[in-house]
Amino acid sequence: MTDSDQLRIGTAERESAVKILSDHMADGRLSLEEYEERMSAALEAKTRGELRVLFRDLPAPYPPFMVPPTLAPPNAPPPVYYPPPMSPVNYGESHRHRVVAGVLQLVFPFGVGRFYTGHTGIGLAQLFTMFIGVGIIWSMVDGIILLANGGDDVDGRPLRM
Repeated sequence: MTDSDQLRIGTAERESAVKILSDHMADGRLSLEEYEERMSAALEAKTRGELRVLFRDLPAPYPPFMVPPTLAPPNAPPPVYYPPPMSPVNYGESHRHRVVAGVLQLVFPFGVGRFYTGHTGIGLAQLFTMFIGVGIIWSMVDGIILLANGGDDVDGRPLRM
């Protein structure tokens, strides 16, 4: 007997052993008399070793404590851990100011305020449409909105006062 055979068992282990013995009887490996003997021995067992003896001449399945743990092959690569995807987090206010962005939009009406906030796409669009007149009006309205309501930077953080 090994050290684990000296460990005491509980009701769950006994009932598991009886269930597996009944499966072996149903498969024809045990006669009714052998099953009754082993079942009564399993119900009276106090240690794992006493249960192990009942399964010595039977093939799998066995009670869970008798199944050896599965080990990875020695050359197997370690399991790969993929961290969960990060959700966008708002880390408070931006270090950019909404007054500066709004004033830049009003004083230089070709998207400078949007370049300041990090929205280069909008800034380029306002710069290119400035030559046809629409960009100037767009930049002026955008500057007023930035001053009145604020806005956010390219990371989605609200602009400071």
